[in-house]
Amino acid sequence: MNEQLRETLRTLPDKPGCYLMRDRNGRIIYVGKAISLRRRVQNYFRPSTLARAEPKLRSLIHSVAALEVIVVRNEAEALLTESRLIKEFRPRYNVVFRDDKRYLALRGELHLELPRFSVCRIVRDDGDAYFGPFPSSQVVRTAKDFVERHYGIRKCKENAPDAETYRHCLNDVIAHCSAPCIGRIGVEDYRLRFEEACACLRGERPVVLEQLKADMQAAAAGQDYEQAARLRDAWLALREITSQRARAVGAPGISREDAAAGLSELAGLLELPAPPEVIEGFDISHIGGTLTVASMVVSVGGLPARSRYRHFRIRSVAGIDDPRSIAEVVRRRYLRLLEEQRTAPDLVLVDGGITQLRAARAVLQELGLAEVPVVGLAERVEEIVREGQPPLLLPDDSKALQVLIRLRDEAHRFALTHNRALRSRRMRESILDEIDGIGSKRKTALLAHFGSVHRLARATAEDVAGVSGIGKVLAETILESVRRVLGIQPDAGDSEPGGKIAEGNTGLKL
Repeated sequence: MNEQLRETLRTLPDKPGCYLMRDRNGRIIYVGKAISLRRRVQNYFRPSTLARAEPKLRSLIHSVAALEVIVVRNEAEALLTESRLIKEFRPRYNVVFRDDKRYLALRGELHLELPRFSVCRIVRDDGDAYFGPFPSSQVVRTAKDFVERHYGIRKCKENAPDAETYRHCLNDVIAHCSAPCIGRIGVEDYRLRFEEACACLRGERPVVLEQLKADMQAAAAGQDYEQAARLRDAWLALREITSQRARAVGAPGISREDAAAGLSELAGLLELPAPPEVIEGFDISHIGGTLTVASMVVSVGGLPARSRYRHFRIRSVAGIDDPRSIAEVVRRRYLRLLEEQRTAPDLVLVDGGITQLRAARAVLQELGLAEVPVVGLAERVEEIVREGQPPLLLPDDSKALQVLIRLRDEAHRFALTHNRALRSRRMRESILDEIDGIGSKRKTALLAHFGSVHRLARATAEDVAGVSGIGKVLAETILESVRRVLGIQPDAGDSEPGGKIAEGNTGLKL
């Protein structure tokens, strides 16, 4: 074990996340997830593991020369990140994922006039509400069935069901559908039901879980064991989903009325002169202290104002130091705001506890903006942190808490998206950057012609030599280097004339 790897193991955070193991050539050979990165990763390198582990695991451990970690908020996000990284980098030791399976998630199709729930394996930022993914598909399907029945959500597959659809459907009779397709319930009332179902899945309706558990116990006491078993499965599935605080990704998630109520509640709790119409939130994202970025997201009236979002690359901080990173981005943001003589926000939200809060507060005081209120949102118990006052721990159904959580989650999503883009670009570019004779122009020409390094590796030397500025000798050098790093053997069956790749061969994309 080299000294750099030893130091990385010593400073691993006790937080959920993903870890990337690299070999001596810098190639990613394994990606894993953990609830505690420190406990999980350090366990690989214990003498007992090296002595008793199966040969494959020992081979992996002995091949590791470097390690990177990505800290996330919870197990569900670690699961999603792990799956995405495996699909992107195809590590040699992740044989479990080579069948291209993905974990199941629950999707609330908000884009439809009459929304419905469906199951999916890809979580997209498309405006719909997503919950998960979760390792157990049974949990997802059971929770879906329960909320559909409990809230009268339609099950039909038609995007716009009508009376003709209803003729072939018995769900309103046997599955408690509210039948909006024939006007048994109005569209607005149906959408309110759907919003309540989403709130239940987000863990914001604990009374539903309590009632479900009480019904289960009553059925068991009445010796109706079949019904008790069904209720138990529904209760366990719903508890599993809500315990991870699965949240809607990219979805509005809160009505204007609830947002306004949350801002009014927030003004009272924080003793503000008026509801904070404009709130700016900040978050930090990095990979083991490298590629550190910050995000600033904005809500107006409690709802996202995406045109005002901003990314920042952290310049002055080396390693893992979230408070100093927060200080840098707050200084840069509000120094520019002062230079442009624009109005400060009504409230600043930072992701983290008292140290991040104090870092932001100190910078604002230095800039003469001490009157701008600042709060932190500690992620473990979702408590509102205030300087010089005890933290506020609000119930899950608090509208004020929901406004802050959604803004904080948006900041985290936006920062993580930018971090992923930088990471992907670094992985993509670093391979070509290390080849002698490849400058920025030739690299750009190669990527423009083949679309990705993976496609380039599958091409022939004649295809590569056909790119402007690339000769036969350099083409062979490029292919040898790229294939060695990616662990790809030349396969004539994978290529098509002109460097095209047969459908299904995907890799590192532009």
